[in-house]
Amino acid sequence: MKDSLRYQVALNMLPGIGSVIAKQLVSYCGSVEAIFSSTNGKLEKIPGIGPKTISLIKKSDLLEAADKEIEKCAKNDVRIIFYTDKDYPYKLKQTIDGPLILYTKGKGEINPSRAIAIVGTRQATEYGRSVTEQLVNDLRSYGAAIVSGLAYGIDITAHKAAVEAGIPTHAVLGSGVDVIYPALHRETAEKLQANGALISEFPLGTKPEAYNFPARNRIIAGMSDAVVVIEAAEKGGALITADIANSYNREVFALPGNLDHRFSVGCNKLIQQQKAIIFTNVENLVKELNWDIKEGGQVRTLDQSLESFSEDERMIINLLTEEKSGLQIDKLAWKSQLTVNQLAGVLLSLEFSGVIKSLPGKKYQLRSRF
Repeated sequence: MKDSLRYQVALNMLPGIGSVIAKQLVSYCGSVEAIFSSTNGKLEKIPGIGPKTISLIKKSDLLEAADKEIEKCAKNDVRIIFYTDKDYPYKLKQTIDGPLILYTKGKGEINPSRAIAIVGTRQATEYGRSVTEQLVNDLRSYGAAIVSGLAYGIDITAHKAAVEAGIPTHAVLGSGVDVIYPALHRETAEKLQANGALISEFPLGTKPEAYNFPARNRIIAGMSDAVVVIEAAEKGGALITADIANSYNREVFALPGNLDHRFSVGCNKLIQQQKAIIFTNVENLVKELNWDIKEGGQVRTLDQSLESFSEDERMIINLLTEEKSGLQIDKLAWKSQLTVNQLAGVLLSLEFSGVIKSLPGKKYQLRSRF
């Protein structure tokens, strides 16, 4: 395992190689170790891999640098989680560009069954902070972790409210987990580690450069069942997170605001363009996500309630469970052997129940929380 880890870290250190190409290398070579022992001829046959990348893979000091990074992480109580590890967030693993490696610091479970991302402007109003605090407290009954980015404004309000309520909260950073930014939030960053975690794809010591934050936002969106945008100007990181969430087929909610308020423009625009559902209260969110609670605070899962569906409905649910990206109606008809009229009725029923959602091109997909 230790040997595997050094190769995993070394792969992540390759400059100019994104997570998509890195995963492709693993897939073609069969293992991370095999990447570094493969011949130049074999590597050259892999799409997207050229002489420059091959020369970097063969650099003799890459594994030494990985060993130093692993040692540094051990001294700082930082875990390194590879994308094939069981502790890697399941929802994030389903995204095409999920990070190769996550560095985490904290005692919290970073693969929660339910997670809500709360994001917004750094210049939050009293109203925005109040709604954020209320939402976090209302989510306590639903066993959801809170995910955000530790930034000023809405982000830090969400983290603080979660810490105070004893709810797990994860802060995804645009720096190494040992570089707290902004420094003013260090106290909250330390407190949330009791049942949450600091998370980053960047090696220790990485500075909070501006270009790191859009990448950080995809982790926030990818880890979550839904993204709630509390307040946002016409442009900003919260809207980038919302766009990414939509591309991942996550639900996006936006808090409507005054038409003449600059930090409501972004939210109102998301709603107007049908890129977000209007957020009014936690019941509104829970209904859209089709969450429920059993006695004793246990969350009702789809697996526990399948018997409440008809035989045809269960068949469609199982087919869509196998195809996470969804299926077009003609393929569903072929796989289920239902007539188009029968299938249309089943799909309509499941859509009304909040189990599936329709996508462009007559495609249907199981909602992400299932």
